[in-house]
Amino acid sequence: MTDTATAGPQVIIGLGVAIFIMIALVLRTRVHALLALIIAASVAGIIGGMPPNHVIDAITSGFGSTLSTIGLVIGFGVMMGRILEVSGAGQRMAYAILRLLGKGREEWAMALTGYIVSIPIFCDSAYVILNPLVRALARNSGRSVLALGIALAAGLAVTHSAVPPTPGPLGVAGIFGVDIGLMIAWGLVFTAPALIVMVLYARFMGPRIEEKIRAESGDEIDQDPESAPRQLPESELPPLSRSIMPIVLPIFLIFLNTVISAITGAGSESNPEPAFPVQLVLFFSDPVIAVGIGVLTAVYGLVPKMPRDDVLRHLEKGVESAGIILLVTGAGGALGAVLRASGAGDYIGQHIASLALPSVLIPFIIATLVRFVQGSGTVSMITGASISAPILTSMPDVNMVLAAQAACLGGLFFSYFNDSYFWVVNRMLGVRNARHQLLVMSVPTTLGWAAALVTLLIANALVG
Repeated sequence: MTDTATAGPQVIIGLGVAIFIMIALVLRTRVHALLALIIAASVAGIIGGMPPNHVIDAITSGFGSTLSTIGLVIGFGVMMGRILEVSGAGQRMAYAILRLLGKGREEWAMALTGYIVSIPIFCDSAYVILNPLVRALARNSGRSVLALGIALAAGLAVTHSAVPPTPGPLGVAGIFGVDIGLMIAWGLVFTAPALIVMVLYARFMGPRIEEKIRAESGDEIDQDPESAPRQLPESELPPLSRSIMPIVLPIFLIFLNTVISAITGAGSESNPEPAFPVQLVLFFSDPVIAVGIGVLTAVYGLVPKMPRDDVLRHLEKGVESAGIILLVTGAGGALGAVLRASGAGDYIGQHIASLALPSVLIPFIIATLVRFVQGSGTVSMITGASISAPILTSMPDVNMVLAAQAACLGGLFFSYFNDSYFWVVNRMLGVRNARHQLLVMSVPTTLGWAAALVTLLIANALVG
């Protein structure tokens, strides 16, 4: 670590140059975000006064320690999500929610479907799976295709941004070192107001955007037939109880871990070696084991008759999609480790602590800015967490769970042309004009971001 004299303006210059280089590399070059994060970590450490060999040590140890906490959970999560996709469990949940809410509440039904399905499944994939339900529901109910499509996109986006075991929030939880059960609980709290605001926008603006498209171009909203996935007949879908079990069971176990730990004080100085039954419960409710149980539940409950080779192929396909997320998450942890070792966190924390700015806004603002300039919600969350975690650990009385959620919620901001999800939604809905595309995705995600910010500030005032 650098000495006190070094940990001053020099480390701030190093951090500023590192962030500038990282953003420039991601936006203007062919350098991937993974390599850009490692380059930024190296620049921050060397300019900040750290010996080069210490920079390497910080990068490798930060990368490894971050993935040691959430790497397996991310891997298991995407494997489970892949089985939910191919089995039709997502479709079954959608049909059940539609029947539960009834006629006249179709937008809420699609939003709630997305809200649940996106917890284990990437929102891009989930939208492709569920979008045909939007068109079928619009046809049968007379509701606006865009209203239903925006509502579905909203439900998928908010839990993708804040509720583990989605990879971004999991990575942020690992970087901040916060309990995943608490992360899930607060994620549900913060995303609910955001979802309500976005669905109200969908109900009000969806028909108007559709009419605007019709008036300006004479086109009807139409889905790209090449993008439409094969839908399973309802008779071939798994039962609802088996469809929801791979999601409900791990979440229940993770919550159980949080509750038992709080009640018994297991692992704390007062109770470092709890009774064996408590240890057994904590073992099976650990996030790694819990999500692993979710994978087994999905495999044996949803595709029991699928040939073994096909099951393994689907599981491996899920892991392939997680590879880059794991690497980017680890690289974010490496950047955070360098900032801690350089003393930048302590120095910035001392100065920010003297300002009237709520500490919880630091990760939120960083994640928002990164989201705007490079598009990926996951990268913005990880970057916001890795930069702010070393700063916040040096500040007194910071609620780290709220800070972790702040980094996640900042990644909800203004989905637009550099965001893959922006293109998935607009292409599947057949929206081609740039102005209309902004109304479909950019405006509602920004409204959700603003609602989450208000909720975050209220929560911080009460329990921060």
